Amino acid sequence: MKFKDNCKYSIVVPSSMGVRITPVDRQPVDISNLYHLQATSAETNVISISASLGLPVKVLTTFVKDSPIAKFIKNDLRRRGIDYEGKEVEQGGPWGYRHQFNIADSGYGLRGPRVHNDRAGEVGRTLKVDDFDVDRIFKTEGVQLLHVSGLIAALSESTAEFCLAIARAAKRYGTMISFDLNYRASFWKNRKEELSAVFREIAQISDILIGNEEDFQLALGVKGPDSGGKELANHIDSFKGMIINVKSEFPNVQIFATTLREVVNANEHLWGALMLEGENWDYVETRPIQVLDRIGGGDGFVGGLLYGLIKGWEPLRCLQFGWATGAFVTTVLDDFGLPSDEEQIWSIWEGNARVKR
Repeated sequence: MKFKDNCKYSIVVPSSMGVRITPVDRQPVDISNLYHLQATSAETNVISISASLGLPVKVLTTFVKDSPIAKFIKNDLRRRGIDYEGKEVEQGGPWGYRHQFNIADSGYGLRGPRVHNDRAGEVGRTLKVDDFDVDRIFKTEGVQLLHVSGLIAALSESTAEFCLAIARAAKRYGTMISFDLNYRASFWKNRKEELSAVFREIAQISDILIGNEEDFQLALGVKGPDSGGKELANHIDSFKGMIINVKSEFPNVQIFATTLREVVNANEHLWGALMLEGENWDYVETRPIQVLDRIGGGDGFVGGLLYGLIKGWEPLRCLQFGWATGAFVTTVLDDFGLPSDEEQIWSIWEGNARVKR
């Protein structure tokens, strides 16, 4: 995979920024009174890996003007080394716009995590292409990779049009496109025809397509695997068959990738990954990982995979690094990872948890 040279940014993402609040000590939300607050979005979760490891990245978003939450988010993006660009939208009074809240606990043992999204009045739903100079971003400044998530593409009619427009601009200027389908049934309610067309067009012009069996079937309408009622990780051949079906419908895609996860309990998962690059399959067999908080692990996988691809590594090495960055994110309280260096990630891959002095 050949990326453009002499670009200001390695990765650019469109996103709707918000905050996540999580009870401390892995307690349930409804009986807690002490919470951890962090800035969040699936797309910035992905690029946090590359930002922390030294690649220049940027988020295209929108903010509530003069909001202390917006200031908190901007400060956190700076801390992570993420550039940002976005329109300042007037709040419009107490019942106007705001940044979305994600309220989620981490679960413990046999008690699984629960997530509650509070997105009424979400300012990110107003994102539109007219708010950005796409010719400057993709032509003058230059971008190696545009990463789009189905979460932002499905957020509203406006964000769907925005994602389509910047994907077309990226294609026009030779920027590679990565699309993580991220299907959410609640976002698609009563919008199947509209969103199917949007998702299929973005997939048609993408170079990298990421998703699980539900994503490929429900977002793209592709026939899925017959798992025989057993865990998907035990039926890799059938899952490969589904990806081959997707490839036949989207022949321009160069790389298909997915994580493989089996939940033993909230504190332990079996974690694996699968990728098709050209005609070559790469597979990381599932193995146990310990989980502090599972949310963001999939984004961490995507972040590490894209980092390796941009660095020009061999496909299997990219998949292994993505597996390890995903595993890394599940060990921290935030839903994004800020690895200290590549060595820290490779130590996770090697299963080396010894102290480093």
